[in-house]
Order: sequence, then structure tokens, then C-alpha cells
Amino acid sequence: MGQNLILNMADKGFTVCAYNRTVSKVDHFLENEAKGKSIVGAHSVEELCAKLKTPRKIVLLVKAGQAVDDFISQLEPHLEKGDIVIDGGNSHFPDSIRRTKELESKGFLFVGSGVSGGEEGARYGPSLMPGGSPAAWPHIKEIFQKTAAQVDGQPCCDWVGESGAGHYVKMVHNGIEYGDMQLITEAYDILKRGFGMAEKEIADVFDTWNKGVLDSYLIEITTDILRFNDDDGTPLVTKILDAASQKGTGKWTAVNALDLGMPVTLIGEAVFARCLSSIREERVRASKVIGGPQIEPFTGDKQQFIDDLEQALYASKIWTVCSVSYAQGFMLMREAAKEYNWNLNYAGIALMWRGGCIIRSVFLGDITSAYTKTPDLENLLFDGFFNKASTSGFIPQGPARMAPHCRPGRSLGHADPGLLDCALLLRRLPHRASPGFAPPGAARLLRCPHLQDPSSVR
Repeated sequence: MGQNLILNMADKGFTVCAYNRTVSKVDHFLENEAKGKSIVGAHSVEELCAKLKTPRKIVLLVKAGQAVDDFISQLEPHLEKGDIVIDGGNSHFPDSIRRTKELESKGFLFVGSGVSGGEEGARYGPSLMPGGSPAAWPHIKEIFQKTAAQVDGQPCCDWVGESGAGHYVKMVHNGIEYGDMQLITEAYDILKRGFGMAEKEIADVFDTWNKGVLDSYLIEITTDILRFNDDDGTPLVTKILDAASQKGTGKWTAVNALDLGMPVTLIGEAVFARCLSSIREERVRASKVIGGPQIEPFTGDKQQFIDDLEQALYASKIWTVCSVSYAQGFMLMREAAKEYNWNLNYAGIALMWRGGCIIRSVFLGDITSAYTKTPDLENLLFDGFFNKASTSGFIPQGPARMAPHCRPGRSLGHADPGLLDCALLLRRLPHRASPGFAPPGAARLLRCPHLQDPSSVR
């Protein structure tokens, strides 16, 4: 991501100095990808600082935690008053609050910036969420907003707020992503285990969905994942261990929600789903002794079912992602703004997420409009669009037939009574437990940690 961000900035007309502690990587970069561009290299921290104009603007893209503090310590002897240190990793926001105070006490400025979009986003336009020392923003604004993704002529980047606000917003962004991914995997699970559809056929369904109201980055890459075959021609996703892991941002969101007393239920459920998938050995053992309810064969109109499932997923994204996960995310940010004394621009945050980032989707424009109309909107449920969408009667009933043990109005695993049928439709389907085999689950869509021995694939 660091390399691609440098190339992106150079393409936008800025001269960038690249440094890596493995200096051979710097030389290789300059001789290849960076050749002919406005990029220079440095072989030491001292040389890096010497080559930068003041106030220096130094972006760190290193692993969160102690590595950030260690690198800042190396920089400090070579910095001057007013220089800016920018942490572009997924740091925990309390660390960014601390670093802001520490660097400002020494006359420096600190920015903790969320960067979303992965390697491709970094290269061609990410969503950037900077926060920290307000005095730094005028010096980095042009660079950041030109480097960021552009939607309708507007950059997916604006100043978020003070101290750790930037990394806090990125944390909530990732928590929302957890919820969205969980919904997608459960829709996959219905098609896979409910209908017994092959990955290519499911990919075609997702591809069709991505051309309509479900148009989003996550639906798009799910399609690509399902179509990707291993060397032997079989779908690679079927060989991936069904045990998801996590980097911590979703967990941090849930923990902070508990600290602030905010009911971020879907994000919490998505985190626990990953935790459950990770204890695979216990699931395998349990499947030998615990039988589960069986899936009743579906005898209706298959295409109508798939069309209903599309609307169910959309309803869940409106209810469960927008009006619960997104709404809860914004509720959490509003509470955090009071707790940490931040001035957050909620319409600006929604705009930042419209392009470049992992959770970008077509209805983020509606969220931007909602907060533009009513900056102090208490909850997205109170906005006209989401209120109308959630009560318009389009929530389908068909898929519920595949889970006859469900009862209308009862949310499986969710505490929110208002989720109604759309939550029922996209909860995990019951499975037929076979001795010695764990249920396949959908976790392999969440993460691909490593390949199994083909003989052990469940």
C-alpha cells in the first residue's frame, strides 16, 4: 500500500521521497515501478528528513502498535517545529490520541489517517479519513484530496476531527464492513446449502445483483472470488479452510460500543461469527455428537426465490446495515464525539465512504444526503428515505420457507425486534450434521488464511 500510495501521489503532480528500512527495496522500486516518475529515494531516516521540504509531511504505513512508536522515535531527532507525522495504518484510536498529545508537546503535529481501499485503492484513489492536530490539515489538504478517490467531482477525503478521530472513524468503517460481509456470506450460504448451487452459478447470481440496488465493492469482489479456480479447475474458495480470523478493528468497535453503552448489535454478531468460525476443531467434534435441524427441500419457483433473496439482502442492508449497522455506527460516532470532545462532520464521513473504500455502495449517497439535510440527525431511521424504504412492504417472505423453525417477528441472534423477517431470512440456515464432518459454513468467503490438504476438505 505504501508503494502504491507513493505512485498515486506522484501521478497527481507531487514529488515524493520513498524510504524502507530494507534499503534494497527502495532501490528496486526506483529502478522499476517508480522509474521516470517524480519519486526520489532515501537510504536512512536522516536522509529522508533531509530531502523533505518544511514543514515535513511524513506518512508512515507500518504495522499498528509498537512499530509506529518506534519509527516516530527514529524520526524525532531529525524533525523541526511544525513538521507533520502521519500514521496511515490501522492504529487503535487511543494510541492516536496519545501520539497527538505527545508530539504536540514537542512542537510537532500528528495525523492519524484511516486509509481504505486496499492496494488498488491506494494506487488509484482510496478513501482517506485524517484526524489529529488541526493545524496540520492546511498543509496536507491538497495532497490528500487529490490522492483520494473522486465521486461526482468531490474527493473522498475531508478533515474528520481532533486527536484520534481519524482512526476512530476508520475503526467504525471496518466494523460496518464486518456486518456487510456477514450478510453477504449468509446469502451465499442460502444459495450454496439451501439450493446446492455451484460456485459459478452463485457467482452469476451475484454478478446480476451487482448491476442493481446491491451494486457495491463487496458484492463485486465476492463474484470474483467465487469465479476464481485453482490449477485443477475447481473453485479455489472450496479449498479454503472455513476459519476466519480478524485484525482487530471490528473487535475494537464492539468493545468501544460496550464502553460507551451503544447497542452495536450487528457488528458484535459479525465479530462473534468470526470467533465461532475460528474454533473449527471444536465445531468438527461437536458435529459428531450434535444433530441439527434438517433443511426442507425447496419446491417452489427457483428464480422467484433468487429474486426474493436479492430483495432480502437489500432489505437487510437497508435495515441491518444502513438502519442498524450504519445507523448504529453513526450513533456510536455521535456518542464518541461527546465522550472525546470531537467535532465530527457526519455528511463528510458518509461522502468519504462513497468511493475508494471497501464499504462503498450506491446508497451511501442517500446517507450523505440525510446528514447534509439534517446535520444533527439522531438516527438514520428518522430520515425520510430510510424510513420509507424500511416500511415500503418490499421485504419478501419466500426464503423464510427454507427455515420453517423460524417464526415471523423473531430475530435469530439479533436483539432488535424491528429487524423482522429480513433478519430471519439471512441468518445461518440449519444444517444436516454428519458424523465426523463440520458444517461447511461461509467463513471461507470472509478470509483465506491457508489451503487445506485436499483430502481433508469438508
